[in-house]
Amino acid sequence: MTYLPEKLTITWLRDRYLEKSLDPEQVVLEIIRRAKATASMNIWIVQPNIDLIRPYLDRLSMLDIESCPLWGIPFAIKDNIDLAGVMTTAGCPDYAYLPADSAAVVRRLTEAGALPMGKTNLDQFATGLVGTRSPFGETHNALWEDLISGGSSAGSAVAVAKGQAAFALGTDTAGSGRVPAALNGLFGWKPTCGAWSSSGVVPACASIDCVTAFSHSLNDCLTVDKVMRGFEPNDPWSKEFPVPCAGNPKIICLPEKEPEFFGPFAKEYKEAWDKAVASILKICPGTKKLDCSILEKGAKILYEGPWIAERWADLGEFVQKHPGSLLTVTEKILRSGENFDAASVFKSIHELQSIKAQTKALLQDVVLVMPTCAGTWTREQVRQDPIGKNSDLGKYTNHCNLLDLCAVAVPSDSAAENLPFGITFFALAENEDLLCGAAELFIGKQ
Repeated sequence: MTYLPEKLTITWLRDRYLEKSLDPEQVVLEIIRRAKATASMNIWIVQPNIDLIRPYLDRLSMLDIESCPLWGIPFAIKDNIDLAGVMTTAGCPDYAYLPADSAAVVRRLTEAGALPMGKTNLDQFATGLVGTRSPFGETHNALWEDLISGGSSAGSAVAVAKGQAAFALGTDTAGSGRVPAALNGLFGWKPTCGAWSSSGVVPACASIDCVTAFSHSLNDCLTVDKVMRGFEPNDPWSKEFPVPCAGNPKIICLPEKEPEFFGPFAKEYKEAWDKAVASILKICPGTKKLDCSILEKGAKILYEGPWIAERWADLGEFVQKHPGSLLTVTEKILRSGENFDAASVFKSIHELQSIKAQTKALLQDVVLVMPTCAGTWTREQVRQDPIGKNSDLGKYTNHCNLLDLCAVAVPSDSAAENLPFGITFFALAENEDLLCGAAELFIGKQ
């Protein structure tokens, strides 16, 4: 058997399949072995097992590898996204249900030959950025045992980082498809809202939820994008957007205000950011500084305003009928949505509309880059202050979906040994081409 590297990529696997030096079943059995060996890291809710995967493996014989871009490619599914015949828990055992059909994005992937490995751990109801808010255990960071994995798509990111999937599906409302990417040394692709269907996904804030992808390369993310993208007539949030191809960003912008860093590695993060800025200045000498205060204003609306009531609208009935089923921190956050009336919602909608118009003018035909995270924490530190530490992690991510931006989290030079650091490129919804172009330029100059 061909040796499987620690990091699995679509490109590497596909090359081995085409030259017939590797069989998908061999890959699956090795992933099952790896998952068992790392069970204490709490990566999976439904572990990879051959009975689950067998129907998808057997179906490969009926598919043409040349016309199926993901033929035999193993992927992980965050457990708030439906896989037919497998329980969806959203990180809450009492909420669990058995879907008859897969989510639209999962269906598209399996039709293209991808192999679902199992369902990954998450912050309960995708409410958190830390990866510690799960009754199935705290997901450990892939590189540094004591540190948080990031969330809410915790298990999905760590599964990819630990070689248990070539790519993984997450979701993103406030940064859940980007924070875990940065903390585990991965790429995190967050398409424009609606470009990938959210049908078959347990809602957090349905109006701004996105399905996302984690992988070891931008190219792999975009390969997945080509399969996942497309209008779904049964999804009221679905929109038609063209497949992005790398454009030429004339201007890459940096925040005018120097980013603030926090946590036990604040100094190392600041140094890593300075290195990233130096690389950006090399690829785009005409870099401009932007006043990003309007983005900060937009970010505050997400958790300090009535958008938290959207979470309560979807989950409040379950919470009230199932006392004690949620983690204390999750229930506290969700119940805060009870406190907003209709007038406050409309007031914030009007405020947000103004902020979005100003953001559109600010980012017209440019790409903005920020740190993905301004620091990290140990899992013990998060236990001591679960809400405050979580809030810190959203400092440079919370604005994205509310302001209808697309984004890609990209690894940069590490802050220290086994301590990844990442940056995020942001662009307007219609400028995914510029986003890809800026990321490719940065990757090429590192």
